[in-house]
Amino acid sequence: MAHYLDPKNDLTFKRVFGEHAHLCISLINSMLPLEKPIVKIEYQTGELIPVLTDVLRNTVVDVRCTDSANRQFLVEMQLHWDESFKSRVLLNASKAYVMQLEKSQKVKLLQPVYALSFVNDTFEKSQAMEKEYFHHYKIVNIHHTERQIKGLEFIFVELPKFKPQNRADKKLHELWLRFLTEINEDTTEIPKEMLRNKHIREAISYMERSAYTKEELDAYQQWKIDAMTATAMIENAREEGEAIGRALERTELQERVVIKCHHEGLPVETIASITGLTPGQITEILNRHG
Repeated sequence: MAHYLDPKNDLTFKRVFGEHAHLCISLINSMLPLEKPIVKIEYQTGELIPVLTDVLRNTVVDVRCTDSANRQFLVEMQLHWDESFKSRVLLNASKAYVMQLEKSQKVKLLQPVYALSFVNDTFEKSQAMEKEYFHHYKIVNIHHTERQIKGLEFIFVELPKFKPQNRADKKLHELWLRFLTEINEDTTEIPKEMLRNKHIREAISYMERSAYTKEELDAYQQWKIDAMTATAMIENAREEGEAIGRALERTELQERVVIKCHHEGLPVETIASITGLTPGQITEILNRHG
């Protein structure tokens, strides 16, 4: 029985989509609403932007490629979400767009850049978007959204929200997302419908543990540890932020109660018994609010 690795790991994601152009083409064509599908790509290497701060660290895009029409595609996997990730994606795409001027000084010849980001986290939590996993952003006129400034497009895919619908018109789209969300170290049996597609079947073969050297498996495990550490740090920061927010809400509520009670003519001692604040704290609040 084969043992599998997780394709969301940096090492395995690059093994599939950074070393096998036909698989990368298949993935991008299935995800992006392109007027003309990609037929051929060339991989680009190197960092687009330097490491600016701790917030914008890890600026190397997982896969960067250019097709025969000179359109550029930035494809990456992000295990956890924070708001700085949007900024980094914008910086990378903008840099890729501007770098075209190094080859051609004619602005009109600049070709579009598409940033495709898979996120193994949930970031759009509003009720209106709670079931939407695919988010496509363009530069548009806010009053006439059909009017677009072409050049940059951004696609974010929230993997935890994805649920297969078995739509015929989205078959490959759903198979690739199933590959990214269902194949992992706990996988013991591959669904037949995934094995029927030659590209998905090939990608799965690259997830077999036996396809990796000991050094690569060590790197895979170290990346997992680093990712878990980063996730824990983010969760701790979120919890601390929420705790601070709750404390501020309590403080604001206490201040409103103090002011209301004071306006009603209640003595400081009575306000203290209601709010749990000391007379000195109540006096300070009243002085602060005139």
